[in-house]
Amino acid sequence: FIIALYNETPTHRDNFLKLVREEAYDSLFFHRAIPGLLVQGGDPESKRAGITATLGDGGPDYTLPAEVAPGLVHTKGAVAAVRKSDDQNPERRSNGSQFYVVQGKSFQPGELDLVAKRAASFGIPLTYSAEQQERYATQGGAPHLDGAYTVFGEVVDGLEVIDAIAAQPCNGSDRPLTDIRMFMRVLE
Repeated sequence: FIIALYNETPTHRDNFLKLVREEAYDSLFFHRAIPGLLVQGGDPESKRAGITATLGDGGPDYTLPAEVAPGLVHTKGAVAAVRKSDDQNPERRSNGSQFYVVQGKSFQPGELDLVAKRAASFGIPLTYSAEQQERYATQGGAPHLDGAYTVFGEVVDGLEVIDAIAAQPCNGSDRPLTDIRMFMRVLE
């Protein structure tokens, strides 16, 4: 699949490009697949992990400051940075290498209103444009993640690959039973 990166999140964009150019993602697994939600990868520990290894805690020795940008939401195909929970990470700093791609499910405008009200109760202001509402209704997504994670790109070609990864049989930790390795290159 092909990802376009956003200029509105320059730190995440530049870090992702650096890691791709260094071939840091090559041979890593998509180590988490949750149908109707997301697929996740980028844990350096996955490169040589055995089938019983628990993955998802690895990363480089740095994190990135949050770049939660208004208007960048978790519609299907959104690429966002993994991070630790708010109680462990109140600044919402992103893992330096792990990312997820949203598969999601359909949400109607009334459901998005409820998501926005819940987010407001946590101090996260959310509003959805007519275009975003249409994308959530027709393509799907994961709006409950909006405003809390840095979305730094989107899949512009190959969404069917995300669907195929998400459909893989997984163990109780949402790890696909068959290793799915990634290889990335920058297209300029």
